[in-house]
Amino acid sequence: MPPREQYEGTAVSLALPVMKQGEVWTVGALILNAQGQAFAQRRSPDRRLFPDTWDIVGGHVEPGESLLGALAREIDEETGWRLRRVDAFLGVSTWTGDDGGGRRHEADWVVEVDGDLDHPALEWSKHSAYGWFGAADLDRLKENRGPGEFLVHDLIAGVLLGPARGSR
Repeated sequence: MPPREQYEGTAVSLALPVMKQGEVWTVGALILNAQGQAFAQRRSPDRRLFPDTWDIVGGHVEPGESLLGALAREIDEETGWRLRRVDAFLGVSTWTGDDGGGRRHEADWVVEVDGDLDHPALEWSKHSAYGWFGAADLDRLKENRGPGEFLVHDLIAGVLLGPARGSR
């Protein structure tokens, strides 16, 4: 059974994936607003990894950091918001980036945050725009991605539309 980690900002205990020595891990936060729209930010065109594409909040797990610790840190760094609660574990995906950095494992969650959702404090050196995406906006998440490169689209669509209708 996977270890359980209690995050101070959530009332539930979560079974988490096990990070093995030598693996590269990333975390992602799917943040929903009161209207049920998902937050995404556009990566700057000069980024090495996935330039000029939409992404959820997240990033690499640093050495010695837990998955949920990395999640809380990334939310704060990328938006200025504070992780309040982890609502659901969405799973782990494995992918290889277009930056030569090799294979990565990504653990994603639906989370609730504290802060002004209308005014995220973006890292403007890393992101050029942000938006809230509802079911009618999902195709925008495919901008500048090739066929089969729809991880962010499929993740958000799976939450907004349900798993049966998420991949289109």
